[in-house]
Amino acid sequence: MAGKACIVTGASSGIGTATAVGLARLGASLALVGRDGSRLGDVAQRCQEVGAGDVRTYQADFGELDRVRALADELLDDWPRIDVLVNNAALVLQHREQTVDGYERVFAVNHLAPYLLTRLLLDRLVASAPSRIVNVASDAHSFGTLDPDDYMSTRSYKPMKAYGRSKLANILFTAELARRLEGSGVTANSLHPGFVSTGLARDNKLGIVFMKLARPFIKSPSDGAETTVFLASEPVAVSGEYFVDRKVHETKDYAKDPVMAERLWDDSARLVGLD
Repeated sequence: MAGKACIVTGASSGIGTATAVGLARLGASLALVGRDGSRLGDVAQRCQEVGAGDVRTYQADFGELDRVRALADELLDDWPRIDVLVNNAALVLQHREQTVDGYERVFAVNHLAPYLLTRLLLDRLVASAPSRIVNVASDAHSFGTLDPDDYMSTRSYKPMKAYGRSKLANILFTAELARRLEGSGVTANSLHPGFVSTGLARDNKLGIVFMKLARPFIKSPSDGAETTVFLASEPVAVSGEYFVDRKVHETKDYAKDPVMAERLWDDSARLVGLD
């Protein structure tokens, strides 16, 4: 990966940090994106110590779409080529919250923000081909279908169902993105990192207790990042697929619905103000 420029979102903790360090060990240059500037600085130092090329940090809250737009401008200014985009940033919230843009926060951070960032960086990724987009989804997509008339969970909000719907959106977005990128030299794949010990559920008291009890049985962030690093760095000929443990894996049937994938693309474009 020496000489390859990789963007990793959610890089200040958990799987994002492990992904950044894993790519750094392969010699990649890194754009590390996260909410916590201090933690990002620590991660950048670790990456440099294990062999990264150029490392730069970008503080951004994905709950603000204007900040995502500004981030895209900064990345395009700083990186003449982009070889890999890893959309990893995500959260789970115990109670429904609304962003400054008026959207339900989990759907906004986990889907709308990476959708917008990817669209804004897409021309650069195509110009840098062969390049890759890696979207960290989850087996939580099996928790239920998307309701295109209620993406924002206004009728009913349950923490893990809202999270699962956002991860289903990641998979559908990846499939539609791959279809639109066919022949461009850019691949797009999604993945399930496994049951990983991270701070993702830190807002949820029951989730924190559960994670503590389950800790002996779950993956470390480094193990959880293995498939992400694999998709970012190894020869992978396929596009639009969903991976588990480095292998193509089946999803729920509704996660492969091309009609829903295209509708989600168009609806997301409208929600973030793109054509």
